[in-house]
Amino acid sequence: MELGIIGSIIIGILAGFIAGRIMKGKGFGLIVNLIVGLIGAVFGGFLFHLIGAEVMGVFGYLIMSVVGAIIFLWILFLFAPTKKAKIHSG
Repeated sequence: MELGIIGSIIIGILAGFIAGRIMKGKGFGLIVNLIVGLIGAVFGGFLFHLIGAEVMGVFGYLIMSVVGAIIFLWILFLFAPTKKAKIHSG
């Protein structure tokens, strides 16, 4: 089953949204999470191909994309700069 470009984009955006919700506070905001979902969809496809897993149907593609987006968000979070508390001198 081929989703086509538009279908893949929609699945990727949905995956980014879901992954941002699952990561609970480890997302980077709505727009970045949506972009991460698109990249995660490709990443998830690569990972599933490596382990020999096949997906079937739109729901299968969505699960694969969400898994890829969660892993990609987690990797990005590892390399994201941490916010340090501001010290006020008085």
